[in-house]
Amino acid sequence: MKKFENKRIAFLGPRGTFTEEALLSAVLVKEENLVPCSTVYDVIKAIEKNETENGIVPIENSIEGSVNATLDVLTFEANDLLIEREIIAPIRHRLIVKPGVKIKDVTSVISHPQATAQCRKYLAKNLSGVEVLAANSTADAVRRVAEKNGCVAAIGTTLAAKLYGLEVLEADIEDFQDNKTRFVLLGKEATKKTDRDKTSIVVFIYEDRPGSLLQILQEFAYRYINLTKIQSRPTKKGLGDYCFWIDMEGHIEDEAISSAIKCLKCKFRAVKTLGSYPMARK
Repeated sequence: MKKFENKRIAFLGPRGTFTEEALLSAVLVKEENLVPCSTVYDVIKAIEKNETENGIVPIENSIEGSVNATLDVLTFEANDLLIEREIIAPIRHRLIVKPGVKIKDVTSVISHPQATAQCRKYLAKNLSGVEVLAANSTADAVRRVAEKNGCVAAIGTTLAAKLYGLEVLEADIEDFQDNKTRFVLLGKEATKKTDRDKTSIVVFIYEDRPGSLLQILQEFAYRYINLTKIQSRPTKKGLGDYCFWIDMEGHIEDEAISSAIKCLKCKFRAVKTLGSYPMARK
């Protein structure tokens, strides 16, 4: 944790997001070194331009799955960046309002689409028929509630409610109590091998043809490498043109992983290594 104490860290902002909460729960960082950014792309660019040493972004949720915007930016936009560690944090949604507003008074709810999707049952039961509006982030939703007149509510964090002088009307409104999000801390430094690591890569195939995925999987199966995630993403170059995001247990310095990646580079158009890093404890 001391490693990041004096470093500037960009995060998906504004202040009060789940991303900031996750960062503060796992890393020692001075408040003046926190740099909020509007988008995942902006976080990436802040590191590349040396405006910050590190950045943190959400990459996967246990309910809604992968954050595709993050996968795509890391795959197609990030240059010379590495994942230095992962953080898994519980997601506890709060219904946030101005002081004195009751749930029967709420006329609309604002939040990030991922957050409202994770609270579908609560909204259907307690705020049926109430307009649901999209925001760039949960913290942005809370900020908008603070600025608006009327009985508007936001779904967001306790941290955001405190920052914007609002009240938590109801807590833990997520549909599934074991709701967790995986975040990745990005930087430019390769991480030393530990006894519990994970490696992330992206494999770009030549064309959509039978057996491409099998060829990839065989390299790992042959070496008894455990894959923790595999997902196809369009390359944006045309229908049927895909790449594969793969997470696996182990470090790139391990002979088996190094050998597998070397073989993949010989068989496919390109392999992008996104780093080896300590695996978070769930």
